[in-house]
Amino acid sequence: MILHRLATYSTGGKTGYGAVVDGGIVDLSTRFENEYPTLREAIAAGALTKLAEDAARRSPDHALEAVAFLPPIPSPEKIICIGVNYPDRNAEYKDGEAAPKYPSMFMRTPRSFVGHNAPLLRPRASTQLDYEGEVALIIGNAGRHIPESTALDHIAAVTLCNEGTIRDWVRHAKFNVTQGKNFDSTGSLGPWLVPYSEEAQIADIRLTTRVNGETRQDDRTSRLIFGFRYLINYISTFTTLVPGDVIVTGTPTGAGARFDPPRYLRPGDVVEVEAENIGVLRNAVVDEA
Repeated sequence: MILHRLATYSTGGKTGYGAVVDGGIVDLSTRFENEYPTLREAIAAGALTKLAEDAARRSPDHALEAVAFLPPIPSPEKIICIGVNYPDRNAEYKDGEAAPKYPSMFMRTPRSFVGHNAPLLRPRASTQLDYEGEVALIIGNAGRHIPESTALDHIAAVTLCNEGTIRDWVRHAKFNVTQGKNFDSTGSLGPWLVPYSEEAQIADIRLTTRVNGETRQDDRTSRLIFGFRYLINYISTFTTLVPGDVIVTGTPTGAGARFDPPRYLRPGDVVEVEAENIGVLRNAVVDEA
C-alpha cells in the first residue's frame, strides 16, 4: 500500500499544505490554492487522493527541516474527543463499573493543539500535564443520523493525537472535564493526514505512546469498546458532522496519572505517539513562559 501523507505547515511566514514524500514536501497549496485554499476544502471536495497522486509526479519543494508542521486541519468546526474507550482503560478507574453503555465525550478547541515537533506547554497553573496517545478520524462527507452500515463512507482520513490533559483541572467541578482538556498548546495533532481507503486500513491499528523512548501505552483499535462505525453513528445523532471535523477516538491504558506515584510530563520530556501506517507524532515539553 502506498502511504499518502498530506500535511499543513508554515514556512517563510506563510501557511501552506503539501504532500510529504521521500526527500521533503511537495507544495500543493500554491498549485491548488484557487480550488482548495486549505486541506479542509480539499477534504470537502473529496480531493485528498487527487492531491497525493499529483504530488507523486513532482519533486519536493521544501526540505522537512525547513517547515514547521501545524495541525493538519485548519480551524475545524468540531473536535470531539472520546473518553474511556479501551477495555483496560475502563478497568483503570477501579470503580467496579462494567464497560459503559454509551461513550463519554467532550469537545476541545483548535487552540489547545499544536502540530508535529512543536512544543507542548506545561501551563503555569499546574504541573500535572499528562499524555494520551490516540487515533483520530477526519470527517469527509457531511451527515446527520448516519447509519453504522455506511458510517465509514464519511471518513476522509486518519491522523494521530496526543490528547494532552491537565489532570487536576479535570476535577475542578462535579461533572465536567472541559477546563483540563483545553489549556492552550497542551495537545498535538498530526503529523499529517493519511487518506482513508478501506476498513482494513483502520480496523486493527497498533497504537503506542512513548515518553523519552519508554513505551507507556500499547493497544490496538480492534479492541475499542465503541468502534469507529458506532462512534460516527452515535455522534451524528445529536450533531451534523461536516468535512474537517475531528473525532479523537480514545486512549489506551498507561497514561501518567495511572502510575503510583503519577508520572506527569516535565520540561525536556519527548512524547511520541505512533500508529501503524500513519506515522509518528512527536512533541517535546516546555514550561509556559
